Amino acid sequence: MKIHAFRDIGDFAVNSYAVETDSRRAILIDAPGSAEYLSSELSRLGLDLGMILLTHGHCDHTEALAGLLKKYPCPVYISPGDAEMLTNPRASLAEFFGRDFEPVSGAKPLSDGQKIGIDGVELGVVFTPGHSRGSVCYLLGGTVFSGDTLFRGTVGRTDLNGDFGELLRSVEKLSKIAVCGDVLPGHGEPTDLDSELCFNPYLEPLRR
Repeated sequence: MKIHAFRDIGDFAVNSYAVETDSRRAILIDAPGSAEYLSSELSRLGLDLGMILLTHGHCDHTEALAGLLKKYPCPVYISPGDAEMLTNPRASLAEFFGRDFEPVSGAKPLSDGQKIGIDGVELGVVFTPGHSRGSVCYLLGGTVFSGDTLFRGTVGRTDLNGDFGELLRSVEKLSKIAVCGDVLPGHGEPTDLDSELCFNPYLEPLRR
């Protein structure tokens, strides 16, 4: 099993990650930018796409989704709290940011605490609302795919229908499940949970 990082994709500089299984299939975390780019990266690595896991439904993390599904008809999973964002350009913020939008239907709902994966590789699902109502993080061994919940030195914005207090509670919840985990965020550089809990200025309320 390997983790491949595709960093700073598209106009929003989003990170996506492919978890490679022993059967040469990929579990893709988020689908930003263009389907052509992500498809070319998977082809370069010699991987088929077996599953797409979305950390949330904002348009910058889902722009390539419809195109990828045309080439790789695989299951897509999203939290019920963000499911509307895959079919509604206003909910996804595509309308707000003036982005093209192609709806995707048939995504499967996630549940908090669920284990999900393929080919013997399983990720844990942790509901972490705050950045969006349906934000989730995924746990793989000692690694946290944090989406826009937690970044290096900061956290996801909450001024677009989010809730900062709820985000803090989500990070606190995450800290009790994934102690000292490596963090692979939806934007920016990797970090680790222990460092963020100690030094991230936005998490100061959790240190009091």
